[in-house]
Amino acid sequence: MKTLYRASKVYTLSYPAVGEWILIDDRHIERVGTGAPPHADRVVDLPGVSIIPGFIDAHVHLTGRTIGEGHDWENARVRDLPQEDAIRGVRNALLTLEAGFTTVRNVGARQLSDIALRNAIRQGVVPGPRILAAAHAIGITGGHCDTNGYIPGLADGTPETGVADGPAEIVKAVRTQVKRGADVIKFCATGGVLSEGDAAGVQQYSDEEMEILVREAHLTRRRVAAHAHGTEGIKAALRAGVDSIEHGSILDDEAIALFKKKGAFLVPTLMAGEAVEEQAKSGVLKDERAKKALFIAPRMRESFHRAVEAGVKVALGTDSGVFPHGRNAHEFTLMVRYGGMKPMDAILAGTRNGATLLGLEKEVGTVEKGKVADLVAVSGDPLADISALEKPVFVMHEGKILVSK
Repeated sequence: MKTLYRASKVYTLSYPAVGEWILIDDRHIERVGTGAPPHADRVVDLPGVSIIPGFIDAHVHLTGRTIGEGHDWENARVRDLPQEDAIRGVRNALLTLEAGFTTVRNVGARQLSDIALRNAIRQGVVPGPRILAAAHAIGITGGHCDTNGYIPGLADGTPETGVADGPAEIVKAVRTQVKRGADVIKFCATGGVLSEGDAAGVQQYSDEEMEILVREAHLTRRRVAAHAHGTEGIKAALRAGVDSIEHGSILDDEAIALFKKKGAFLVPTLMAGEAVEEQAKSGVLKDERAKKALFIAPRMRESFHRAVEAGVKVALGTDSGVFPHGRNAHEFTLMVRYGGMKPMDAILAGTRNGATLLGLEKEVGTVEKGKVADLVAVSGDPLADISALEKPVFVMHEGKILVSK
């Protein structure tokens, strides 16, 4: 059955740039245009709204607890069953989809819980966005992708669970994630804010180790996302050929030039910076974590502004899971506020650019003939008020309406 949706504006992010109606045939877009619409079996009027492609978040952690969730949340890794992680993921996936995010990249999860969630969504068992999953994120012993502070034998990692040192273990770790079903490979190039025992800006993995990891991942046709806060780690990861830098908190001129030379994307996660800064000030984060949060957050914003001014390619990513899910669209607002982005550029970062980074540009990211019918409608015009994207009134995923207010 063909359904025609009429709105005040349809931002196609393609050509023609703006339309007034979209014709949907089952789960795909058949036509988009202006003027007299074609015949349809059903017509749905959406007056006063703007339609844009479904949002894409290139950096989420859907499974497991969010920061501060529940009693003794800091020790969830050694207290919660992996099945609990996946069950929470079902809740979080629905919240994310209802917020307009029809595609996400899950960049690291425990015990393959993101693979299980992705598969359940694909099979129609539970509702949720399209997921590209990384399985276990890969990192050095004692680094940001490891779990520190416990007695020997408790929470110790192996290459199978992403903790790998040296070429042989790194290759084993990459191949194991691929074997378990990973769509993308994520690794930690520097320390992080929420880990213990490592400085957020310090490089983890040597240049040679990064090159081996990226080469192996690319041989399997998996793209590589590198968690990186510190300058030297960012530059080493870019030289190694990663497809995206996650966070990118401390950039210098050389790092920005490398982004442009290599054609890599920056996934800035400004919401994560905002969240950990607030958590440090409120006492949710304490001691070492709080100090790192207060150090990184303002530098993340400054670096993002510099990257935008220099024309670095940007794809929206939030690090949802550091804060509660379903708020992801606030990242659009922060990109305009802190990066000086024009609203349309922010929208592109969370749609077309995200599709390109994830390798899904033939399926999603724009409103045009043949693309999957992933659509979001908001009241008014997001080019006049970017925060309108935080309150969708209509969400369609693969031709099915999930939200209609």
